[in-house]
Amino acid sequence: MNMDRFKEVIQSPKPVLVDFYAEWCGPCQIMKPRLLDVAERMGEKAKVVEIDIDREKELAERYRIQSVPTFIIFKNGEQLWRQSGIISTIALLQLLTDYQ
Repeated sequence: MNMDRFKEVIQSPKPVLVDFYAEWCGPCQIMKPRLLDVAERMGEKAKVVEIDIDREKELAERYRIQSVPTFIIFKNGEQLWRQSGIISTIALLQLLTDYQ
């Protein structure tokens, strides 16, 4: 995803959870099924986007990704929340619901 497309995606009036991850990252692999669950449960109320930091170096640099996984929630182009590391499905669902 290029920078212009990314900016378009995060302009959504619905919350957008962005997962900055890497294929070689163990904790990222733990988060994969959780993110699928979150996307399924939230449906049209929110969007979940995965960004591979090795493929999308420009985006990783722009958002100063220092460790993976790093999660950022955007809404209307504004960063509302950010955290690195493993996080529970319930916590992610609650955050996305809070930012609706």
